[in-house]
Amino acid sequence: MMQVEIWSDVMCPFCYIGKRKFEAALEQFPQRDKVKVEWKSFQLMPGLKTDANVKLDQFLAKEKGVSIEQARSMNHHVSQIAKDIGLDYRLDQAIPANTINAHRFAHYAKGNGKQDEAEEQLFRAYFVEGKNLDNIPTLVKLGEAIGLDGDKVKLALENNHYADDVQTDLYEAQLAGVRGVPYFVFNKKLAISGAKEPETFLETLEKTFAEWRENNMEGPMDIIEGQSCTPEGECD
Repeated sequence: MMQVEIWSDVMCPFCYIGKRKFEAALEQFPQRDKVKVEWKSFQLMPGLKTDANVKLDQFLAKEKGVSIEQARSMNHHVSQIAKDIGLDYRLDQAIPANTINAHRFAHYAKGNGKQDEAEEQLFRAYFVEGKNLDNIPTLVKLGEAIGLDGDKVKLALENNHYADDVQTDLYEAQLAGVRGVPYFVFNKKLAISGAKEPETFLETLEKTFAEWRENNMEGPMDIIEGQSCTPEGECD
């Protein structure tokens, strides 16, 4: 299958928007059953210390040195972009959180064939439901919502499992030259940086898939004949 790798961070508003736009393109792509999507971890603020009492408006005002009103205006602008593609952002409720646990949870879900479902749950939990994604009980509930064993999710997160997988993704992002997210890599040949329109994603899918199919076309093998025996007992 042709691979599409997506580097993202679950607290990035354009990553959720980009997910929706890519999905819209994939839905129109006739060979979508031959495309494998793999989510990759990226951290916009790896040193962030989570404070569940601080909301996004306050956080942005402090980080960017602007007023609360200006921060709210910024969030409103992004929310309107999200609304245009059917996402109901409630950024006044969002809790800025260190996303390392969320990324480890996504890797656990990946190992159980539920990575895309996990990413959707994480985005919705952050941007719509105002949940703290650095909180293990919260992540356990998200896991249960997509059919994962809550006790196993809890055990994995409490024992820091999948931390190495996250670091591998971050290292690969450096090698790939990822400077911002979302970042889409198609067949390791072509990349799209940012939440482009579905038309751009569709054109890229068509282009890279045509190349992938040409290089992976299955056809009759050329056979060099030699002395051999058949099940019928004929040897020559």
